[in-house]
Amino acid sequence: MTTFNALVGQVISQLQGYTKNQDALAELVADMASNSTTFTVGTDTVTNLSRGLVEIDDELMLVKGYDQITGIVSVMGATAGRGYSGTTAAAHTGSSVTPTLITNDPPFPRIRVKEAINDTIAAMSPDLQVFATTEITRQAPVFEYAMPADAVDVWYVTGQLVGPTQIWQPLQRWRFNPMANTTSFATGKSIEIFDFVTPGRAQRVVYTKEPTPLTSNSQEFTATGYEDRIAEVVKWGACAKLLPAYEAGRLQQLSVESTERAPLVPTSSAAKAAAYFSQLYYQRLQEERRRQWEQIPTFQRFQS
Repeated sequence: MTTFNALVGQVISQLQGYTKNQDALAELVADMASNSTTFTVGTDTVTNLSRGLVEIDDELMLVKGYDQITGIVSVMGATAGRGYSGTTAAAHTGSSVTPTLITNDPPFPRIRVKEAINDTIAAMSPDLQVFATTEITRQAPVFEYAMPADAVDVWYVTGQLVGPTQIWQPLQRWRFNPMANTTSFATGKSIEIFDFVTPGRAQRVVYTKEPTPLTSNSQEFTATGYEDRIAEVVKWGACAKLLPAYEAGRLQQLSVESTERAPLVPTSSAAKAAAYFSQLYYQRLQEERRRQWEQIPTFQRFQS
């Protein structure tokens, strides 16, 4: 199963290549509190850091300088240099036995990759649906029933037949109300079912909802509501979202690297690569959309 952390790694690998990119890395060899303004790096790797941006776990911070003898690194602006660029100042665990890696000037910070992944997940709906089910007991005088608050639309409705057949009859006469009176329906969502179902029997409603964003590194991709194979679709979409940042980087002519590479890397190269990843994304998205439509058709389509 693909975890959030694994998906982040896959996206970064696609963007940087598997062997060509060599990040400057250092090792955090002592714990760092969320409000610390210094941290300790192994003396054999501290020189890999430079003044400016570094990444520890998902936090970006600004380095002011370091002591090569002690390995102590100071944060620029004290606490103002923690949680830089919209990241969160957090505690970080490190030791000489199991040090935490520190990336100097990361080309694609993990927090930006995570944002792109969740943006892609959110954008796939409604092209690719996330389904949920609720069962409602039929009441003799009642035609309108409350729906869960996360319901976006109704896909199909079935009613439980009397007897041992174990068949759920497709119901055709229903109407979803996404703006129901909250006095009567606390969720503000309801469904009106007009087909006959024997009172006391269940009415099963399959509805669509928004995908759930990923939050923790260990969280499995299926927590989004999508199957694990859809992670590949998200990978291509996130790459397409992130690559244009390289084009913006070309405008930063104060950077020695961008100035030197400008003649070697043609203008719009990143945009062309982003278009390639975007093509992969839309191709896989349409494949999964067709597959979903065939596996979970609405009863209206099935009966037609």
